[in-house]
Amino acid sequence: MDYRAAYQSKLTTAQEAVKLVKTGDWVDYGFGTSHPPVLDQALGERMTADERLTDIHFRGAIAMFRPAVTQIPNAEERITWNAWHTGGIERKLMDSGFVFYNPLRYSELPRLYRENIRHVDVAMLQVSPMDEHGWFSFGLNVSHLAALCEVADKIILEVNRNMPVCLGGFETGIHIDQVDCVIEGDNAPIPELKNAAPSPVDLAVARLVVPEICDGACLQLGIGGMPNAVGSLIAQSDLRDLGVHTEMYVDAFVEMAEAGKITGRYKALDKGRQAFAFAWGTQKLYDYIHRNPEIMGAPVSYVNDIGNISALDNFISINSAVNVDLFGQVASETAGTRHISGAGGQLDFVMGAHLSRGGKSFICISSTITGKDGTVKSRIVPTLPNGAVVTATRSNLQYLVTEYGKVNLKGTSMWQRTQAIISVAHPDFREELIAQAERLHIWRRSNKR
Repeated sequence: MDYRAAYQSKLTTAQEAVKLVKTGDWVDYGFGTSHPPVLDQALGERMTADERLTDIHFRGAIAMFRPAVTQIPNAEERITWNAWHTGGIERKLMDSGFVFYNPLRYSELPRLYRENIRHVDVAMLQVSPMDEHGWFSFGLNVSHLAALCEVADKIILEVNRNMPVCLGGFETGIHIDQVDCVIEGDNAPIPELKNAAPSPVDLAVARLVVPEICDGACLQLGIGGMPNAVGSLIAQSDLRDLGVHTEMYVDAFVEMAEAGKITGRYKALDKGRQAFAFAWGTQKLYDYIHRNPEIMGAPVSYVNDIGNISALDNFISINSAVNVDLFGQVASETAGTRHISGAGGQLDFVMGAHLSRGGKSFICISSTITGKDGTVKSRIVPTLPNGAVVTATRSNLQYLVTEYGKVNLKGTSMWQRTQAIISVAHPDFREELIAQAERLHIWRRSNKR
């Protein structure tokens, strides 16, 4: 079959493509770097010119730019933006009244499309150029995009030559036969995530975690300075034959791979390959992923599956949080009622790592945070702030690590747990935490002996 002819027959302009969107539609963008900037701009312009186009509901996640459709006249009355996960852009829009978080365990997302949502009017994705077999790669975001396309009435692709092609895995792309429209975007560089240099606290935490990792371990790193600091220290360590099975693929893995630390030799699943659901980082990371047969993109329902995680021996999960209370409850999504992020895969990896033979899960936080007014507050609190959302429950927390130490809370009674948690809090806050623990009846007088 002449796939180029099929491509040409479906090739159009962004302005023509977005005419598929009608009042009342559900329009789903890709995930993160798969958000289609040219199509979004064209739809925003159309909605600005025609205020009769209204009552449109969008879904997306981790916006790399503020969507043009959120900037149209009377946006709060004409659209909703529904985020599967949030970054800084969505957080800033939360007070607008039309931006909302969709609570979920990220691993469930493909199933939610297939079994719960079941119908999307228009899907818009940014993809790599079509290959000689008629396939477009989802590139950095395998995630749930195949499931999204399965339930979409209309599919519009925005081609970007800078989108890496991810080889291997499954559900990693879409065929021209499934597509309604193709536009060729402006080939802008894929947005980068550049992490700041690790802070002294990040490095202190990382130095406590790295000795817990053995040769042949399989790694998952979350987003942020601490997980990246762990990756940097691993790259400089004597560790060998590490594996990768991670929700988010970050630059730290590239650094480790270039240092010869990653072989995947002992992985029970996907031996010799680095599995991920989505990737975000620097251009160096994008270049490393592009057509690299060692890199394996897979749906998040596979990568974040607790059974798959637990099947990988010596699994090491490293994630961060906003607050941890004396009961061991982990809040990673909100600061009180203020939305920060999303559930993501934290709970799946916390549980899966602990179920893995030799596995360990770590929640890593700085002991304090300094507010904009200069006030220093403890991240370890007696009870979570009013309205805070629990991401990992107290029964699932294994290792808690701050710059003041690491404690394993599995198998502990409440008084033991309270003592251990307070022991890694900032010294300036420990006496007050003890006083609060006594009021909560979770502190034994003999604890301080």
